[in-house]
Amino acid sequence: MPQGQLEVLLVGAKGLENTDFLSNMDPYVILTCRTQEKKSSVASGKGTEPEWNETFLFTVSDGVSELRLKLMDSDNFSSDDFVGEVTIPLEPVFMEGNVPPAAYNVVKDEEYCGEIRIGLTFTPEERNEREFQPEESYGGWKESSFE
Repeated sequence: MPQGQLEVLLVGAKGLENTDFLSNMDPYVILTCRTQEKKSSVASGKGTEPEWNETFLFTVSDGVSELRLKLMDSDNFSSDDFVGEVTIPLEPVFMEGNVPPAAYNVVKDEEYCGEIRIGLTFTPEERNEREFQPEESYGGWKESSFE
């Protein structure tokens, strides 16, 4: 499994189900990559078509295969409403290194409830198992038995 940095570009969403009856909802996104969790800013009053254009960095280690996004609606006087979620498989970005912003279906209770645009970039970690180049030998102190 690859190791390195996963950069997630959270572009925006559209067609979301409005969970607020009296006003536009204030959506935000919780991004989870295994045990790491990040939260976007709240797109106040942006309703069903929010734009964030925010970038998040995750450290990827063995066993990470997906990125989970949970869309929420920030409410002042009650608990935040769950809008929907997306699970993005990371295999394509591990293979390609870069997946340009694309639309992913937002699902709630197994029903489509809008889409979210996400771009992904993966930068593999430099491994220490590089091809080891032996130094050219000209003799000298390296060959001496002095320790």
